[in-house]
Amino acid sequence: MTTIRKIGVLSAGKIMGCIYGAIGLVAGLFMSLFGMLGLFAGLASDQGGTMIPGALMGMMGVFVGPILYGAMGFISGVLTALVYNIASGFIGGIEVELDHG
Repeated sequence: MTTIRKIGVLSAGKIMGCIYGAIGLVAGLFMSLFGMLGLFAGLASDQGGTMIPGALMGMMGVFVGPILYGAMGFISGVLTALVYNIASGFIGGIEVELDHG
């Protein structure tokens, strides 16, 4: 058994930032899709109002979503690694069995 006693704080932050950024991209794509569907639904109806602001917000989700999700992922990764390092100093690390074959 091998024990993980310490996690690199910035390394964990970078990995979590990338993972959450990818999740933000997927979420932004869905926001964009729903915004465009709302635009087309608004154009098809006779309400007379414009749906363009909603569609623009949906399209901005593709750009803003990954940045916000990535930043929050980085921060949460750093904080999680810091807390893990403190806790593992008191309790010990996580035991992992590795196969070197």
